[in-house]
Amino acid sequence: MATLIVGLIVAAVLFLAARQLCKDKKSGKSSCGGNCAGCPHTCGHCGKVKNE
Repeated sequence: MATLIVGLIVAAVLFLAARQLCKDKKSGKSSCGGNCAGCPHTCGHCGKVKNE
């Protein structure tokens, strides 16, 4: 029974974290630290400004 309870708690935490990430992405927030010089991505994403 304890395993089930712990599993439900872990599932709830994961769900809430995923929901927060989705809300942040929709509102335009980014997890980028802003250090484009050290950015490992070569796609050119860093430094682009969203047209709104």
